[in-house]
Amino acid sequence: MSISDNWTRRAFLAATTTTALGLAGGAFGQKPNTARVVPRKISPNEKINIAAIGAGGKGLSDIMGCDHENIVALCDPDWERAKEGFYRVGKLNDKRGNPAAKHYKDYRVMLEEMGDDIDACTISTPDHTHAPAADMAMRLGMHVYVQKPMTHTIAEARYLTKLAEETGVVTMMGNQGHCGDGVRELCEMLWDGAIGDVQECHIWTNRPIWPQGIPNALPGKDVPDEMDWDLWIGSAPMRDYNPGYAPFNWRGWWDFGCGAIGDMACHIMDPAFWSLKLIEADHFTVEAIYHEEMNNQTAPTKSKVKFEFPARADMPPVTVYWYDGGLLPERPEGVPADEELGEGDNGSLLIGTEGALTTGTYGGGSRIVPSEKMKDYKYPAQTIERIKGEDPYREWTNAIHEGRKAVSDFSYAGKLTEVANFGNVALMSGKKLEWDVEKFEITNDKAANQLLTKEYRTGWELPLSDYVEIKA
Repeated sequence: MSISDNWTRRAFLAATTTTALGLAGGAFGQKPNTARVVPRKISPNEKINIAAIGAGGKGLSDIMGCDHENIVALCDPDWERAKEGFYRVGKLNDKRGNPAAKHYKDYRVMLEEMGDDIDACTISTPDHTHAPAADMAMRLGMHVYVQKPMTHTIAEARYLTKLAEETGVVTMMGNQGHCGDGVRELCEMLWDGAIGDVQECHIWTNRPIWPQGIPNALPGKDVPDEMDWDLWIGSAPMRDYNPGYAPFNWRGWWDFGCGAIGDMACHIMDPAFWSLKLIEADHFTVEAIYHEEMNNQTAPTKSKVKFEFPARADMPPVTVYWYDGGLLPERPEGVPADEELGEGDNGSLLIGTEGALTTGTYGGGSRIVPSEKMKDYKYPAQTIERIKGEDPYREWTNAIHEGRKAVSDFSYAGKLTEVANFGNVALMSGKKLEWDVEKFEITNDKAANQLLTKEYRTGWELPLSDYVEIKA
């Protein structure tokens, strides 16, 4: 079935839904049975109508990053957390003479009620809500900016990547460093042979900076008056509220977040992922070689994970190490003890056949080490286009206006998220895993394929089987 130009998204939705979207026992009915919804074309002279799914914390900075467009709705199940966002967007719309943004606790109600009045959504929620919210928005022809990690599971990452291809919406993940000049300069340096062929890469972070290594669920507490705990839980298994989960410390709990890897790998691993062309690898292995206080409830307090990638494109095989919880790689021989690597607590170190290079969290400040080797270094000519203002939000909205892909769209961000989240799959498995990218299969441990996905609470399921097959 196709959509004629004069059909609205809402009319198309009604025509293609076997069970109309509606509240039933606290959950919506069946999703539309097709993703072929045409996004509205928006000229450069028009404003994009943007809604926020997640309006407090990072959600506030994400939606205010889009304040050059129209902000028409704000959704958050915790209205105390969203209070500042409600106020600031209210002041902005008053100043511009725009209608007040509508406020919601349930993004499903917002997307259904407002329909054609929303062109795009920022999705800045705990990790477990990224895919369900993006799924509904994209099926309604809405462009999406989703915070990192793109998804809670590897299956969700592959699913959203394929859904983005089908819907044609403009997508982007919130790994803002991918818009920076620094990571582009790093790529140019390495591709020009600054340290020869890269054989090892070491990536580290000081995260977690929230509690992890907690083996048991927390005791139930009274739910705050302004919070809808059932909506906050969403697709995760129901458990009693405790302030140790929300609004901030959710990231360390497996049901809601992806731990230190989920928080930082899509940032700090991105420079290596791009510059070493890891997106071209058709297979790789991953193994958790060290961890502390690992359990079924929360991520470990420290971990070290080893990835081995084969030759790809014009790159030789490379081994990539991930460190968190304050673990650090060994300092290369000849680099003084007082010379900073990366940005100290966070960064990357690349070891090549002709030297070593270090870079910051987002690929900035790249330099050959020891620093004395930079005295005579001549930077190569720019070969990668720079993003105006290094601004991820304008990059996304400009892409919507121009009808093109944004940088770190789901075709890129999905692959990066898959690699990053494989660190957690290795931690959960306890084995060295062999991954076939094209087949979407762990080939040496069939049972471990179940770690690529998760169970969804009744009423919050995703139709993953539309695009993804989990090998038994």
